[in-house]
Amino acid sequence: MLSRTADHLFWMARYMERAENTARMLDVNYQSSLLPQSAAVAEQGWRGLLSISELTNDYNNRYGAINPRQVKDFMVRDERNPSSILSCLRAARENARAVRGSLTTEAWETTNQTWLEFNRMLADGVMARDPSSVFEWVKFRSHLSRGVTVGTMLQDEAFYFIRIGSFLERADNTARLLDVKFHAVESDFYGAADERDSEYDFYHWSAILRSVSAFEIYRKVYRNVIQPDKVAELLILRPDMPRSLAACLNEVVTNLKLVSNEQSGETLRRAGRLRCDLEFARIDEILSTGLHAYLTQFLDRVGDLGLGISRDFLVSAH
Repeated sequence: MLSRTADHLFWMARYMERAENTARMLDVNYQSSLLPQSAAVAEQGWRGLLSISELTNDYNNRYGAINPRQVKDFMVRDERNPSSILSCLRAARENARAVRGSLTTEAWETTNQTWLEFNRMLADGVMARDPSSVFEWVKFRSHLSRGVTVGTMLQDEAFYFIRIGSFLERADNTARLLDVKFHAVESDFYGAADERDSEYDFYHWSAILRSVSAFEIYRKVYRNVIQPDKVAELLILRPDMPRSLAACLNEVVTNLKLVSNEQSGETLRRAGRLRCDLEFARIDEILSTGLHAYLTQFLDRVGDLGLGISRDFLVSAH
């Protein structure tokens, strides 16, 4: 397969996944902001959102003080923000258009229609009237895009690069979300949060679970009150939880093996090593060294994997 084609497919999938992840975080934060809370707690939520996406400096340079409406606009429709939902959907569509011949008609039309409809929604003012409906729509379109890909595309190299892009992006996002949200409890989290208002804790941890569609899954798996260490275990180590780090790395390694070539051995080895570390880790060991340190190292390793994949298979790093 041409490396240019692989590059477009990989980034098409990453940008679609990134749009969904941004919509998920915005939706949960918007819903949480409607709960009774102090101005300081509300601001911390919006500030955390910018921090997850590494957009704090860009936002501060443009707007200064935290304003919920401006944060939403910046992360949804600002064309100068390369991580805004608008920018991500446009990049996904441009990458798809460049490799139109490698996609099924359904896969291309889903991506193209998403871009056109999103612009129409913004023009109609839906974002101002009902932000949640916009976020839900973006999540649905991303699910649709993934389903159409799995349901209509030949499972060949094009398909494998799409999968690698999706799950590498998802792993990165879940780790960032966990890191920022656990940091918000104002400790490095070594397994036991300080005694705090239990109601705040419940909303805080349930918001994290809802942002990765894991609230019902948590109840099913643990059947008890929401505990921070169990939230961390579910989202890091459980391979049966679709957005966990372990599940994402399983997919990345499986698909990397299917496209491996002469120069990709080292990248595959690093991906396999990271997957094994997750497979055989225990949450108490991770927490004993500090969750922030663990997740920072994980993000470094995922970033390194992305660079390795670009070097071995793709023509450019975006």
